[in-house]
Amino acid sequence: MNALDLDDVWKFYGDFPALRQIGFQVPEGVCLALLGRNGAGKTTLLRIVSGLMRASRGAVRVLGADPRDGAARARIGVLGHGLALYDELSALENLTLFARLYGLNDARGAAGRWLERIGLAISATGLVREFSRGMRQRLALARAFLHEPDLLFLDEPFTALDDRAVATLQELLRQAVRDGRTVVLSTHQLREALELATHVALLVRGRLAYFGPRTAEMLEDPSWLYRRYGEAA
Repeated sequence: MNALDLDDVWKFYGDFPALRQIGFQVPEGVCLALLGRNGAGKTTLLRIVSGLMRASRGAVRVLGADPRDGAARARIGVLGHGLALYDELSALENLTLFARLYGLNDARGAAGRWLERIGLAISATGLVREFSRGMRQRLALARAFLHEPDLLFLDEPFTALDDRAVATLQELLRQAVRDGRTVVLSTHQLREALELATHVALLVRGRLAYFGPRTAEMLEDPSWLYRRYGEAA
């Protein structure tokens, strides 16, 4: 079974097609880098596959099910542009709340372990409204990983992270793939994404310009993909 199946997916905003004829399959246990310039349709596509938005046309299957199906949604972790944290709760309270919503047996214990892993244990009792942008980003990432999902959708996960936090996230993602999980990440930070990716999808003006394995050319020169396929759509 594929982790993700897209067949002739379109999304219209009024008369404007933000996505056009998107179709590809993502095997389980890979890391897909979803690339494209601003306005290419990356965030729209991630919102559709994570069940936050419906496609205007076409079929989407996530882990063999409709992405809006409750059982499928329980198996995915999502990081979007909106971090969806509770400002008036502490970091520990935020993760404990989400752990309970996910039905984890030891919610507080799981929250504490993830705060340790992302380097926020020292700030566990601090209110989120007092956190820096980078600290909030790390906390939102912990929430996405908290229930050990089979499939992760991450929109600009490296935003506001310092070098140490970037290294921590890269190792978390590598470990997730080693464990057989599937990662789909959208980012403008090409080098970081391509170092992690096993597969690449490039969107250009709402169309799929490239989908396939990450190649040696992409690693050697991250801008090669844009030069080769950037005007193909």
